[in-house]
Amino acid sequence: MKHTAVAHGKIILTGEYAVVFGHPGIAVPAPLAMQVTYEESSTQKAVRSTPTIKWLGISGGEAWEDYARKIILHLEQAQNTSFCGKLTIRNQLPLKKGMGSSTALVIALTRVLLGKQKRAEALAIEDAMNPGHSGIDFAVIWEEKPLYFQKGQDPQTITLPKDVLRGALLVDTGTPGQTTPELVAWVKERAEDPRVKQALIQIGKCTERLRKGEDIRLVFRDHHRAQVALGVVPKPVQTLIAEIERLGGTAKVLGAGGKTGGGGTVLALHKNPDLILPIARKYGQSMLPLLGTP
Repeated sequence: MKHTAVAHGKIILTGEYAVVFGHPGIAVPAPLAMQVTYEESSTQKAVRSTPTIKWLGISGGEAWEDYARKIILHLEQAQNTSFCGKLTIRNQLPLKKGMGSSTALVIALTRVLLGKQKRAEALAIEDAMNPGHSGIDFAVIWEEKPLYFQKGQDPQTITLPKDVLRGALLVDTGTPGQTTPELVAWVKERAEDPRVKQALIQIGKCTERLRKGEDIRLVFRDHHRAQVALGVVPKPVQTLIAEIERLGGTAKVLGAGGKTGGGGTVLALHKNPDLILPIARKYGQSMLPLLGTP
């Protein structure tokens, strides 16, 4: 018997890091996704003990296959069972670049192996695999709709203008030098620093401004500056965004960003995206027009 499940990535419009400290954030599902197909077999060994994971599309090599096996092991232990058969993962999401790839894999594997309504089970795996997470990634990827999120409260569906991301580009600026849990821990260590505290407050205010209908381009400019103040936008990415702004556009890092290395995915907006394409090509490893969101 064959089963298939899909989990889309996420795009945080506002709220990175601030949501960890109780400030609100807004996120939408991405048009890019992970699809997992599971073919049951009563004759093969358990997935976790044999190389029966086939990874297609954007691949992270052995590290991501090992990550998938750890998720499967958690699911087997929680259910006191073994999953025998073959898994095929078809991935469109950039890995470790701010679009929720790790959480999407947790949810897709839980859905395909346990069923599509096993939210509590999926969240338990997310807690184990991504310690210290705020919950915003899990919420929007599970719900598959735009959400206003505040820690400790039920996420609220939010209606955004249909053209809010018209002409948007996703620019891959490279893999950050730190993992998301490392960066979250680093920000937490400095949470009482006045500059950090003010940046987190500013990000929360950006959420409320966007919620009230302010132009997303104005919101993004202030949000980006707050992320820079947090120290999670590497210098080359700051230069990229400065050039986009000089041409009348706006941009921000999606997700955790980084202290060194790349900044992951940058979401760039311009009324005429052709004007910023040369900049995206200059500073990005790749780029993708964003269609079908939110």
